[in-house]
Amino acid sequence: MDSSISDEGYQDRVLPHVSRTFALTIPQLPPALRTPVTNAYLLCRIADTIEDETAPSAAATLVLLQRFVKVVCGREDAAQLAQDIAPQLSERTLAAERDLILNMGRVVAVTARLDEQQRIAIQRCVEVMCNGMHQFQQTASLRGLPHSTDLDDYCYYVAGVVGQMLTELFCSYSATVRLQRGPLHELAVSFAQGLQMTNILKDVWEDRSRGACWLPQEVFSRYGIDLAQLSAGHGDSRFDAGMRELVGVAHAHLRNALSFTLLIPGEEGGIRRFCLWAIGLAVLTLRKIADTPGFTSGAQVKVSHTAVAVTQISTNLTVRSDWMLKRLFDWAARGLPLAAPAMVDHPARPALHLAAAAAAECGPSAPPVSLERSARRSEGRSGH
Repeated sequence: MDSSISDEGYQDRVLPHVSRTFALTIPQLPPALRTPVTNAYLLCRIADTIEDETAPSAAATLVLLQRFVKVVCGREDAAQLAQDIAPQLSERTLAAERDLILNMGRVVAVTARLDEQQRIAIQRCVEVMCNGMHQFQQTASLRGLPHSTDLDDYCYYVAGVVGQMLTELFCSYSATVRLQRGPLHELAVSFAQGLQMTNILKDVWEDRSRGACWLPQEVFSRYGIDLAQLSAGHGDSRFDAGMRELVGVAHAHLRNALSFTLLIPGEEGGIRRFCLWAIGLAVLTLRKIADTPGFTSGAQVKVSHTAVAVTQISTNLTVRSDWMLKRLFDWAARGLPLAAPAMVDHPARPALHLAAAAAAECGPSAPPVSLERSARRSEGRSGH
Protein backbone atom coordinates (compact mmCIF):
# COMPACT_ATOMS: atom_id res chain seq x y z
CA MET A 1 0.00 0.00 0.00
CA ASP A 2 1.39 3.37 -1.05
CA SER A 3 1.12 5.66 1.99
CA SER A 4 2.51 8.63 0.07
CA ILE A 5 -0.89 9.43 -1.44
CA SER A 6 -4.28 9.93 0.16
CA ASP A 7 -7.12 7.45 -0.15
CA GLU A 8 -8.80 9.83 -2.59
CA GLY A 9 -5.54 10.04 -4.50
CA TYR A 10 -5.42 6.26 -4.73
CA GLN A 11 -8.93 6.25 -6.19
CA ASP A 12 -7.93 8.75 -8.87
CA ARG A 13 -4.78 6.81 -9.69
CA VAL A 14 -6.41 3.38 -10.08
CA LEU A 15 -9.54 4.53 -11.95
CA PRO A 16 -7.98 4.78 -15.46
CA HIS A 17 -6.60 1.26 -15.08
CA VAL A 18 -10.02 -0.31 -14.42
CA SER A 19 -12.28 1.89 -16.57
CA ARG A 20 -11.20 4.06 -19.48
CA THR A 21 -14.76 5.29 -19.95
CA PHE A 22 -15.28 6.50 -16.39
CA ALA A 23 -11.76 7.91 -16.33
CA LEU A 24 -12.92 10.03 -19.27
CA THR A 25 -16.33 11.09 -17.95
CA ILE A 26 -15.90 11.50 -14.17
CA PRO A 27 -13.48 14.47 -14.50
CA GLN A 28 -16.33 16.33 -16.24
CA LEU A 29 -18.35 16.31 -13.03
CA PRO A 30 -18.24 19.18 -10.53
CA PRO A 31 -15.34 18.63 -8.09
CA ALA A 32 -17.73 17.84 -5.21
CA LEU A 33 -19.16 14.88 -7.15
CA ARG A 34 -15.95 13.37 -8.48
CA THR A 35 -14.90 11.65 -5.27
CA PRO A 36 -18.26 9.99 -4.45
CA VAL A 37 -18.87 8.89 -8.07
CA THR A 38 -15.35 7.48 -8.35
CA ASN A 39 -15.82 5.74 -5.02
CA ALA A 40 -19.13 4.24 -6.10
CA TYR A 41 -17.68 2.95 -9.37
CA LEU A 42 -14.68 1.35 -7.67
CA LEU A 43 -16.89 -0.41 -5.11
CA CYS A 44 -19.02 -1.80 -7.95
CA ARG A 45 -15.85 -2.90 -9.74
CA ILE A 46 -14.69 -4.73 -6.61
CA ALA A 47 -18.06 -6.51 -6.48
CA ASP A 48 -17.68 -7.47 -10.16
CA THR A 49 -14.19 -8.82 -9.50
CA ILE A 50 -15.38 -10.93 -6.57
CA GLU A 51 -18.20 -12.32 -8.69
CA ASP A 52 -16.25 -12.91 -11.89
CA GLU A 53 -12.72 -13.70 -10.79
CA THR A 54 -12.90 -15.80 -7.62
CA ALA A 55 -12.58 -19.52 -8.11
CA PRO A 56 -14.75 -21.03 -5.35
CA SER A 57 -18.23 -22.44 -5.75
CA ALA A 58 -21.21 -20.16 -6.32
CA ALA A 59 -22.12 -20.53 -2.65
CA ALA A 60 -18.62 -19.52 -1.55
CA THR A 61 -18.66 -16.53 -3.89
CA LEU A 62 -22.00 -15.40 -2.43
CA VAL A 63 -20.46 -15.50 1.05
CA LEU A 64 -17.64 -13.25 -0.16
CA LEU A 65 -20.14 -10.83 -1.69
CA GLN A 66 -22.17 -10.74 1.52
CA ARG A 67 -19.02 -10.06 3.50
CA PHE A 68 -18.14 -7.28 1.06
CA VAL A 69 -21.53 -5.63 1.68
CA LYS A 70 -20.74 -5.71 5.41
CA VAL A 71 -17.34 -4.16 4.74
CA VAL A 72 -18.90 -1.32 2.72
CA CYS A 73 -21.33 -0.75 5.60
CA GLY A 74 -18.52 -0.68 8.17
CA ARG A 75 -19.52 -3.95 9.82
CA GLU A 76 -16.52 -6.09 8.84
CA ASP A 77 -12.80 -5.49 8.44
CA ALA A 78 -11.77 -4.68 4.85
CA ALA A 79 -8.17 -5.83 5.27
CA GLN A 80 -9.24 -9.30 6.41
CA LEU A 81 -11.65 -9.72 3.50
CA ALA A 82 -9.02 -8.54 1.02
CA GLN A 83 -6.55 -11.02 2.49
CA ASP A 84 -9.12 -13.82 2.12
CA ILE A 85 -10.04 -12.92 -1.47
CA ALA A 86 -6.58 -12.35 -2.95
CA PRO A 87 -5.47 -16.03 -3.05
CA GLN A 88 -8.78 -17.01 -4.67
CA LEU A 89 -8.49 -14.65 -7.65
CA SER A 90 -8.11 -16.39 -10.99
CA GLU A 91 -5.01 -16.17 -13.17
CA ARG A 92 -6.89 -13.99 -15.67
CA THR A 93 -7.56 -11.29 -13.04
CA LEU A 94 -6.13 -7.98 -14.24
CA ALA A 95 -3.28 -6.54 -12.19
CA ALA A 96 -5.33 -3.38 -11.56
CA GLU A 97 -8.28 -5.44 -10.29
CA ARG A 98 -5.99 -7.37 -7.95
CA ASP A 99 -4.53 -4.08 -6.71
CA LEU A 100 -8.03 -2.73 -6.13
CA ILE A 101 -8.93 -5.78 -4.02
CA LEU A 102 -5.78 -5.38 -1.94
CA ASN A 103 -6.57 -1.68 -1.41
CA MET A 104 -10.24 -2.28 -0.62
CA GLY A 105 -9.74 -0.67 2.77
CA ARG A 106 -8.66 2.63 1.20
CA VAL A 107 -11.76 2.76 -1.01
CA VAL A 108 -14.10 1.90 1.86
CA ALA A 109 -12.42 4.54 4.02
CA VAL A 110 -13.48 7.14 1.43
CA THR A 111 -17.05 5.79 1.54
CA ALA A 112 -17.13 6.24 5.32
CA ARG A 113 -16.16 9.91 5.00
CA LEU A 114 -18.93 10.81 2.54
CA ASP A 115 -22.02 12.61 3.75
CA GLU A 116 -24.91 10.48 4.94
CA GLN A 117 -27.11 10.74 1.83
CA GLN A 118 -24.22 9.84 -0.48
CA ARG A 119 -23.05 7.01 1.75
CA ILE A 120 -26.52 5.45 2.06
CA ALA A 121 -27.13 5.60 -1.70
CA ILE A 122 -23.79 3.90 -2.41
CA GLN A 123 -24.19 1.27 0.28
CA ARG A 124 -27.68 0.39 -0.86
CA CYS A 125 -26.52 0.20 -4.48
CA VAL A 126 -23.75 -2.25 -3.59
CA GLU A 127 -26.14 -4.35 -1.51
CA VAL A 128 -28.76 -4.65 -4.26
CA MET A 129 -26.13 -5.26 -6.94
CA CYS A 130 -24.30 -8.01 -5.03
CA ASN A 131 -27.49 -9.92 -4.31
CA GLY A 132 -29.14 -9.66 -7.73
CA MET A 133 -25.99 -9.96 -9.86
CA HIS A 134 -24.97 -13.18 -8.17
CA GLN A 135 -28.36 -14.81 -8.76
CA PHE A 136 -27.94 -14.25 -12.50
CA GLN A 137 -24.25 -15.14 -12.68
CA GLN A 138 -24.68 -18.53 -11.04
CA THR A 139 -27.16 -19.59 -13.75
CA ALA A 140 -25.33 -18.03 -16.70
CA SER A 141 -25.06 -20.26 -19.79
CA LEU A 142 -24.83 -20.17 -23.57
CA ARG A 143 -28.60 -20.67 -23.74
CA GLY A 144 -29.11 -16.99 -22.95
CA LEU A 145 -31.86 -15.59 -20.77
CA PRO A 146 -35.36 -17.02 -21.30
CA HIS A 147 -37.31 -13.77 -21.68
CA SER A 148 -36.83 -10.10 -22.43
CA THR A 149 -38.02 -9.37 -18.90
CA ASP A 150 -35.12 -11.46 -17.58
CA LEU A 151 -32.78 -9.24 -19.56
CA ASP A 152 -34.43 -6.21 -17.96
CA ASP A 153 -33.91 -7.71 -14.50
CA TYR A 154 -30.28 -8.56 -15.21
CA CYS A 155 -29.65 -5.02 -16.47
CA TYR A 156 -31.26 -3.60 -13.36
CA TYR A 157 -28.98 -5.45 -10.98
CA VAL A 158 -25.75 -4.73 -12.86
CA ALA A 159 -26.54 -1.22 -14.11
CA GLY A 160 -30.00 0.15 -13.33
CA VAL A 161 -29.32 0.32 -9.63
CA VAL A 162 -26.21 2.36 -10.48
CA GLY A 163 -28.44 4.80 -12.39
CA GLN A 164 -30.58 5.16 -9.28
CA MET A 165 -27.51 5.70 -7.12
CA LEU A 166 -26.11 8.36 -9.45
CA THR A 167 -29.46 10.14 -9.35
CA GLU A 168 -29.21 10.29 -5.57
CA LEU A 169 -25.65 11.60 -5.74
CA PHE A 170 -26.72 14.31 -8.20
CA CYS A 171 -29.65 15.25 -5.94
CA SER A 172 -27.43 15.40 -2.86
CA TYR A 173 -25.16 17.82 -4.70
CA SER A 174 -27.67 20.28 -6.16
CA ALA A 175 -30.92 21.71 -4.82
CA THR A 176 -32.08 22.49 -8.36
CA VAL A 177 -31.43 18.92 -9.48
CA ARG A 178 -33.27 17.72 -6.37
CA LEU A 179 -36.42 19.46 -7.61
CA GLN A 180 -36.44 16.91 -10.46
CA ARG A 181 -35.82 13.87 -8.25
CA GLY A 182 -39.13 12.15 -9.10
CA PRO A 183 -38.88 12.46 -12.91
CA LEU A 184 -35.18 11.59 -12.79
CA HIS A 185 -35.88 8.37 -10.91
CA GLU A 186 -38.55 7.45 -13.45
CA LEU A 187 -35.87 7.47 -16.17
CA ALA A 188 -32.70 6.48 -14.28
CA VAL A 189 -33.07 2.71 -14.70
CA SER A 190 -33.86 3.01 -18.41
CA PHE A 191 -30.85 5.31 -18.89
CA ALA A 192 -28.55 2.69 -17.39
CA GLN A 193 -30.21 -0.13 -19.31
CA GLY A 194 -29.52 1.63 -22.61
CA LEU A 195 -25.82 1.76 -21.78
CA GLN A 196 -25.72 -1.80 -20.48
CA MET A 197 -27.64 -3.25 -23.42
CA THR A 198 -25.19 -1.57 -25.77
CA ASN A 199 -22.31 -3.29 -23.97
CA ILE A 200 -24.11 -6.64 -24.03
CA LEU A 201 -24.68 -6.42 -27.78
CA LYS A 202 -21.11 -5.26 -28.43
CA ASP A 203 -19.55 -7.96 -26.23
CA VAL A 204 -21.84 -10.86 -27.18
CA TRP A 205 -19.01 -13.00 -28.56
CA GLU A 206 -16.56 -12.20 -25.76
CA ASP A 207 -19.21 -13.16 -23.19
CA ARG A 208 -19.88 -16.41 -25.03
CA SER A 209 -16.19 -17.27 -24.92
CA ARG A 210 -16.54 -17.11 -21.12
CA GLY A 211 -19.60 -19.36 -21.14
CA ALA A 212 -22.28 -16.68 -20.74
CA CYS A 213 -24.94 -15.15 -22.95
CA TRP A 214 -27.19 -12.31 -21.82
CA LEU A 215 -29.40 -12.18 -24.94
CA PRO A 216 -33.09 -13.15 -24.52
CA GLN A 217 -33.97 -16.43 -26.26
CA GLU A 218 -37.54 -15.15 -26.52
CA VAL A 219 -36.49 -12.59 -29.12
CA PHE A 220 -34.37 -14.99 -31.17
CA SER A 221 -37.01 -17.73 -31.13
CA ARG A 222 -39.12 -15.47 -33.31
CA TYR A 223 -36.40 -15.75 -35.95
CA GLY A 224 -35.80 -19.49 -35.53
CA ILE A 225 -32.47 -19.12 -33.71
CA ASP A 226 -31.33 -21.33 -30.81
CA LEU A 227 -28.79 -19.27 -28.86
CA ALA A 228 -27.18 -22.41 -27.44
CA GLN A 229 -26.10 -23.40 -30.97
CA LEU A 230 -24.50 -20.08 -31.97
CA SER A 231 -20.90 -19.84 -33.07
CA ALA A 232 -18.93 -16.82 -34.20
CA GLY A 233 -18.01 -16.60 -37.86
CA HIS A 234 -21.09 -18.41 -39.14
CA GLY A 235 -23.17 -15.52 -40.43
CA ASP A 236 -26.92 -15.92 -40.16
CA SER A 237 -29.35 -13.22 -41.28
CA ARG A 238 -31.88 -14.52 -38.76
CA PHE A 239 -29.49 -13.84 -35.87
CA ASP A 240 -28.73 -10.43 -37.35
CA ALA A 241 -32.48 -9.69 -37.36
CA GLY A 242 -32.74 -10.52 -33.67
CA MET A 243 -29.75 -8.34 -32.90
CA ARG A 244 -31.30 -5.50 -34.88
CA GLU A 245 -34.49 -5.79 -32.82
CA LEU A 246 -32.45 -5.48 -29.62
CA VAL A 247 -30.57 -2.50 -31.08
CA GLY A 248 -33.98 -0.85 -31.46
CA VAL A 249 -34.75 -1.50 -27.79
CA ALA A 250 -31.38 -0.14 -26.66
CA HIS A 251 -31.94 2.91 -28.88
CA ALA A 252 -35.29 3.58 -27.18
CA HIS A 253 -33.64 3.35 -23.75
CA LEU A 254 -30.96 5.82 -24.86
CA ARG A 255 -33.68 8.26 -25.87
CA ASN A 256 -34.89 8.00 -22.28
CA ALA A 257 -31.30 8.63 -21.22
CA LEU A 258 -31.33 11.89 -23.18
CA SER A 259 -34.62 12.86 -21.53
CA PHE A 260 -33.01 12.15 -18.14
CA THR A 261 -30.06 14.38 -19.01
CA LEU A 262 -32.27 17.24 -20.15
CA LEU A 263 -33.94 17.22 -16.72
CA ILE A 264 -30.58 18.32 -15.31
CA PRO A 265 -30.52 22.15 -15.29
CA GLY A 266 -28.46 23.62 -18.12
CA GLU A 267 -26.17 25.41 -15.68
CA GLU A 268 -24.98 22.03 -14.40
CA GLY A 269 -22.87 21.51 -17.49
CA GLY A 270 -20.50 19.07 -15.79
CA ILE A 271 -23.26 16.61 -14.89
CA ARG A 272 -24.73 16.97 -18.36
CA ARG A 273 -21.38 16.26 -20.02
CA PHE A 274 -20.88 13.21 -17.80
CA CYS A 275 -24.19 11.82 -19.09
CA LEU A 276 -23.96 13.04 -22.68
CA TRP A 277 -20.55 11.60 -23.42
CA ALA A 278 -21.71 8.16 -22.30
CA ILE A 279 -24.93 8.45 -24.31
CA GLY A 280 -23.15 9.66 -27.43
CA LEU A 281 -20.62 6.84 -27.39
CA ALA A 282 -23.41 4.29 -26.84
CA VAL A 283 -25.44 5.61 -29.79
CA LEU A 284 -22.38 5.50 -32.06
CA THR A 285 -21.66 1.95 -30.89
CA LEU A 286 -25.22 0.91 -31.75
CA ARG A 287 -24.69 2.42 -35.20
CA LYS A 288 -21.56 0.30 -35.64
CA ILE A 289 -23.41 -2.84 -34.49
CA ALA A 290 -26.33 -2.17 -36.84
CA ASP A 291 -23.98 -1.45 -39.75
CA THR A 292 -21.78 -4.52 -39.16
CA PRO A 293 -23.98 -7.63 -39.33
CA GLY A 294 -21.97 -10.77 -38.73
CA PHE A 295 -19.32 -9.07 -36.55
CA THR A 296 -17.40 -11.57 -34.45
CA SER A 297 -15.73 -9.41 -31.80
CA GLY A 298 -16.33 -6.19 -29.92
CA ALA A 299 -13.21 -4.72 -31.52
CA GLN A 300 -14.97 -4.72 -34.89
CA VAL A 301 -17.70 -2.39 -33.61
CA LYS A 302 -15.55 -0.21 -31.38
CA VAL A 303 -16.02 3.53 -31.78
CA SER A 304 -12.95 5.26 -33.20
CA HIS A 305 -10.88 7.80 -31.29
CA THR A 306 -11.95 10.41 -33.82
CA ALA A 307 -15.64 9.68 -33.14
CA VAL A 308 -14.98 9.97 -29.40
CA ALA A 309 -13.36 13.37 -29.91
CA VAL A 310 -16.21 14.57 -32.13
CA THR A 311 -18.73 13.45 -29.49
CA GLN A 312 -16.88 15.38 -26.81
CA ILE A 313 -16.58 18.57 -28.85
CA SER A 314 -20.15 18.56 -30.18
CA THR A 315 -21.74 17.94 -26.79
CA ASN A 316 -19.53 20.56 -25.15
CA LEU A 317 -20.70 23.14 -27.69
CA THR A 318 -24.38 22.32 -27.23
CA VAL A 319 -24.46 21.29 -23.56
CA ARG A 320 -26.85 24.08 -22.47
CA SER A 321 -29.26 23.86 -25.42
CA ASP A 322 -31.95 21.19 -25.10
CA TRP A 323 -33.06 21.77 -28.70
CA MET A 324 -29.55 21.37 -30.10
CA LEU A 325 -28.89 18.28 -28.02
CA LYS A 326 -32.05 16.64 -29.34
CA ARG A 327 -31.00 17.46 -32.89
CA LEU A 328 -27.51 16.13 -32.25
CA PHE A 329 -28.93 12.87 -30.85
CA ASP A 330 -31.24 12.47 -33.86
CA TRP A 331 -28.29 13.00 -36.20
CA ALA A 332 -26.12 10.45 -34.37
CA ALA A 333 -28.96 7.90 -34.28
CA ARG A 334 -30.05 8.29 -37.89
CA GLY A 335 -30.92 4.98 -39.52
CA LEU A 336 -31.11 3.03 -36.26
CA PRO A 337 -34.16 0.86 -35.63
CA LEU A 338 -36.31 2.15 -32.78
CA ALA A 339 -38.59 0.13 -30.53
CA ALA A 340 -41.95 1.59 -29.55
CA PRO A 341 -41.87 3.55 -26.27
CA ALA A 342 -44.17 0.99 -24.64
CA MET A 343 -41.44 -1.63 -25.13
CA VAL A 344 -39.05 0.06 -22.71
CA ASP A 345 -41.36 0.67 -19.78
CA HIS A 346 -40.14 -0.88 -16.56
CA PRO A 347 -41.77 -2.49 -13.55
CA ALA A 348 -41.72 -0.27 -10.50
CA ARG A 349 -38.25 -0.20 -8.95
CA PRO A 350 -37.90 1.22 -5.43
CA ALA A 351 -35.78 4.38 -5.44
CA LEU A 352 -32.70 3.98 -3.27
CA HIS A 353 -33.54 6.94 -1.05
CA LEU A 354 -36.77 5.20 -0.04
CA ALA A 355 -34.67 2.47 1.56
CA ALA A 356 -32.62 4.98 3.54
CA ALA A 357 -33.82 3.91 6.98
CA ALA A 358 -32.89 0.28 6.41
CA ALA A 359 -29.71 1.02 4.52
CA ALA A 360 -28.48 3.41 7.20
CA GLU A 361 -27.90 0.38 9.37
CA CYS A 362 -26.96 -1.75 6.37
CA GLY A 363 -27.45 -4.84 8.41
CA PRO A 364 -29.81 -7.77 8.71
CA SER A 365 -32.79 -5.41 8.89
CA ALA A 366 -32.23 -4.22 5.33
CA PRO A 367 -34.96 -5.65 3.10
CA PRO A 368 -33.85 -8.58 0.94
CA VAL A 369 -33.76 -8.19 -2.81
CA SER A 370 -36.40 -10.22 -4.60
CA LEU A 371 -36.40 -11.43 -8.17
CA GLU A 372 -40.14 -12.07 -8.07
CA ARG A 373 -42.11 -10.43 -10.87
CA SER A 374 -44.53 -8.37 -8.82
CA ALA A 375 -45.78 -5.24 -10.62
CA ARG A 376 -44.12 -6.48 -13.81
CA ARG A 377 -44.57 -4.83 -17.12
CA SER A 378 -45.99 -6.85 -20.04
CA GLU A 379 -44.17 -10.12 -20.62
CA GLY A 380 -44.47 -9.62 -24.37
CA ARG A 381 -42.10 -6.68 -24.72
CA SER A 382 -38.51 -6.84 -25.77
CA GLY A 383 -36.11 -5.18 -23.64
CA HIS A 384 -30.18 -4.89 -19.73
